[in-house]
Amino acid sequence: MKSKGILSILTFSEKRKDILFLLEEKPCTLSDIKEYFNVSSPEISPRIKEMVNYNLIKKADKHYQITPIGLAMIRHFRPFLEIIETIEKNESFWKEHYLDDIPQSMIDNLMELKNSELVSDSIENIYESHKTFTENISKSSFLKGVSSIFIPTYPDFVVGMAERNVPTSLILTEKVFSKVRDEHREKLEYYLNASQTELFVVDDIKVAFVVTDVFFSMSLFFNPDTYDPRDDLVGYDRSSLKWGSDLFDHYKGMSRQIPSI
Repeated sequence: MKSKGILSILTFSEKRKDILFLLEEKPCTLSDIKEYFNVSSPEISPRIKEMVNYNLIKKADKHYQITPIGLAMIRHFRPFLEIIETIEKNESFWKEHYLDDIPQSMIDNLMELKNSELVSDSIENIYESHKTFTENISKSSFLKGVSSIFIPTYPDFVVGMAERNVPTSLILTEKVFSKVRDEHREKLEYYLNASQTELFVVDDIKVAFVVTDVFFSMSLFFNPDTYDPRDDLVGYDRSSLKWGSDLFDHYKGMSRQIPSI
């Protein structure tokens, strides 16, 4: 489809889009707009005229203000921009990893991860990222986690959480659960008998993450058979924590609880 009209007004000019965002906040005079963008009248006036012609903004008492049509446009346009910015910020992470086991409804809301950062370590420095991970956990008052991989240090780690009475809810894949049950039975029993722990088992999924009240950290697979141990997407803001918690609830809904063994 050839872009024209209002679509071209918003997508082909960063300045016109930014003017609309500015006027969404408050009406402005031409001088206010020029000062905000640090531009001259010849630079900004043609853009303003186009936006007036398309009924995105209007002028009243020397002030430009957004119209109801402009407001409707920008409220729909902002999520579109935010999801593009979120993907482009960590483009390699989303491009190179296997996403099929993340529900489309969560992919649709990737803009909630716009403030998350990609943390990448070489194989030699994985210990450092693990140190940061454990430090974040130590500050957390609860933990929710999903694991489709087995890391030998984690049974002791989650037992330590149970010993400290930290509310902990874990979802393991069938294969990981079987390995823990067969090789770390006593630790698993201790975890299940603790007062503030939950364990669930889900069919094979290719994602691993934790979410607490402090941070969200997710690692993915390159393909269904190859886990990426070096790249983690980490977020600390409220929207990242919400996205991680919603994803946990999705997998919990697919899981069966393990009350005892």
